Amino acid sequence: MKLTLFTLFAAITAFTYWLRYINLQHLKLHGSVVPEGFDGAIDAEKLRKSSAYTFASSRLGLWDSLFDNALLLIFLFGGLIAAYDSFIRLLSSAPILSAILFFLLMTWASTLLGIPFDLYSTFRIEAQFGFNTTTARIWITDFIKSQAIGAVLLSFLITVVFWLINWSPQQWWLWMWGFMALFSLFMMFISPYVIEPLFNKYEPVTEPGLEDDIRVMMEKAGLKVGKVLQMDASKRSRHSNAYFTGIGKVKRIVLYDTLIKQMSHAEIVAVLAHEIGHWKKGHIWKRLLWAELMALAGSWLGFKLLAWPGLPGMLGLSADISLPAKMVVLGFVASLALFPLGPFSAWRSRCHEWEADRYATDLTGKPEDLASALVKMSAENLSNLFPHPLYAGFYYSHPPVVERARTLKEWSRPKNGAGNNSAPS
Repeated sequence: MKLTLFTLFAAITAFTYWLRYINLQHLKLHGSVVPEGFDGAIDAEKLRKSSAYTFASSRLGLWDSLFDNALLLIFLFGGLIAAYDSFIRLLSSAPILSAILFFLLMTWASTLLGIPFDLYSTFRIEAQFGFNTTTARIWITDFIKSQAIGAVLLSFLITVVFWLINWSPQQWWLWMWGFMALFSLFMMFISPYVIEPLFNKYEPVTEPGLEDDIRVMMEKAGLKVGKVLQMDASKRSRHSNAYFTGIGKVKRIVLYDTLIKQMSHAEIVAVLAHEIGHWKKGHIWKRLLWAELMALAGSWLGFKLLAWPGLPGMLGLSADISLPAKMVVLGFVASLALFPLGPFSAWRSRCHEWEADRYATDLTGKPEDLASALVKMSAENLSNLFPHPLYAGFYYSHPPVVERARTLKEWSRPKNGAGNNSAPS
């Protein structure tokens, strides 16, 4: 069985690297021609820079992936997990404490080994292409804060989960699922007020007239939002974005200050209308429901597999390894089994994006504003305008920007003397 899992892992990994390869080859073949509708926003020089950025990021991603996969093979297939498990048992025999140490030390080790890739990405590639504004002090501060928050949350979750396992040996999977669902909702409520401000400064939009334009559009959509804020994203990067955060009465709109500088008011309103479309179409709750249903099924199946004596043997390990070690084995096996669902999840997400584009078009009556905003964002962020269709189908949560902008412009053209409101089939 160990050889079968190794072969399956090798095949999946090889397939993902092949997808990466054909994506870059597709860019080489088509990346020298400015797409229709992008004239003015992208010239030959920026197109060349965009391609170079994609290649540089992909190369680093490849080396990072190769390194991670090599460590994974050594840890799981090379028997290091058994030695690590024995080491943790020497540190503590208490089930909850040993579980915390097992996952916390493993997470820290993975994070530390990934630091060189993160540093190279931030201070080499992002800086080379004019995006990075992060200083060494900000990077170190962010790192310490994120690790401290992550350690506290991880320790809390492990404590609760392993307490539930001890408290209800036969139904712990159901209690764990319920707790994790409630915890996720709780984090969606408090994160905008407790965690996010630890990293960025949020303040009311200072651009004259912009907040009023946004609120008019919000009222038209029949949606009340607590605050419209701008975030000082420019102190770390020149990339731009906008997003909704929070749920219920604590939801709010956040704009990157870089986005405000790059776009007109009409374009910003169009981007936010798209985000409102996700809310009004119920995409957020649909995704949460789907995730929780999958988590419920996964919790039950995980409970059954963790109780199965043959689980450790799938990787040639002894049946008496600890429960945390069995969970790692289960997570690896699950990642292989769930790999085919990736394209389906990406497809569902792209369908939601089309629906949100359709909603934004109907709300503003100006699909060309959203198209213009997407063109500007892709140009400013040096996005890959020529992804291979198979690669995009497998990984893209959003439709390729050229296809998306073209469709929006088609919606803006009159048809038989009236507006064309037909969405793509």
